[in-house]
Amino acid sequence: MKKIILLIPVIILYISGCSPYPDLQKIEFDELNYPFTVKNIQLNESLNLAYVDEGKGEQTIIFIHGLGSYLPAWKNNVEVLKNNYRCIAIDLPGYGKSSKAIHEGTMDFYADVVKNLMDKLQIKSAVIAGHSMGGQIAIVMSLKYPDYVSKLILVDPAGFETFNEGQKEWFRSVMTVTGVKNTNAQQIRANLTGNFYNLPDDAEFMITDRIAMRGAKEFDNYCHAVVRSVKGMVDQPVYDFLPDIKQETLIMFGENDNLIPNPYLNGGLTEDIANIGKERIPNSKLVIVPNCGHFMQFEKPDEFNKAVLDFLK
Repeated sequence: MKKIILLIPVIILYISGCSPYPDLQKIEFDELNYPFTVKNIQLNESLNLAYVDEGKGEQTIIFIHGLGSYLPAWKNNVEVLKNNYRCIAIDLPGYGKSSKAIHEGTMDFYADVVKNLMDKLQIKSAVIAGHSMGGQIAIVMSLKYPDYVSKLILVDPAGFETFNEGQKEWFRSVMTVTGVKNTNAQQIRANLTGNFYNLPDDAEFMITDRIAMRGAKEFDNYCHAVVRSVKGMVDQPVYDFLPDIKQETLIMFGENDNLIPNPYLNGGLTEDIANIGKERIPNSKLVIVPNCGHFMQFEKPDEFNKAVLDFLK
């Protein structure tokens, strides 16, 4: 019933020929409004990474956003957790305010970016928190650079669900630069609304930013980053390596995640996928939050922040 209700506003828009947010002006990526002071660091000749660095504490948490997202996705968490920890949230290359040079988009590439950032900031070890695709990046980093990762926080992570070769090819074929570039305002709103069980009022900026950035000069390169990120996830599955994770791990899922498991390819219950991670990662704790979708850390920030505080104590 809920999914039907969510689709009604979109159907009405299509029938009426109207477009949501008709007065929304285009925006450049560097004009995006961020909740914290943005810093930039040059990691190599072509890569300038944008990040925020808030708070102090004995432990540092590095937050990695998901596919098509950006660091403000963690604003409700950094705002609270900075009182106890140093909190660093990043824009992955190709996203947000980071540089838009076209890159390979592999999970290894992104893990290397986080490791290089830590080297530049002289951070020897940190808690790595990843949402969705960011969760898969965090897993790869924990395996590739175990000494850099003290603990893992995986929020609605990609990587627990498996896909056969035909399904992987489906992902590669449906995700194209042209398709991402031409996604209209109605579909953008429907896609982002589908990340939540109930869209919070303070999440509206994710929709308006995504629609407005279509006119940005570097929007094509952003589309390349999204497409290559999908291929990166598909081409570097982590399921077989989950038992090799040595770090203590907190796994959190929204019980009503509409994206995991993939509704088109596998279907089923989110809880079943969550339990796969719990069973395969040796030293892990699972928290499932009811009445919550794929954006657990944003939709239920109080539950997320409390779980993190308890976990890091």
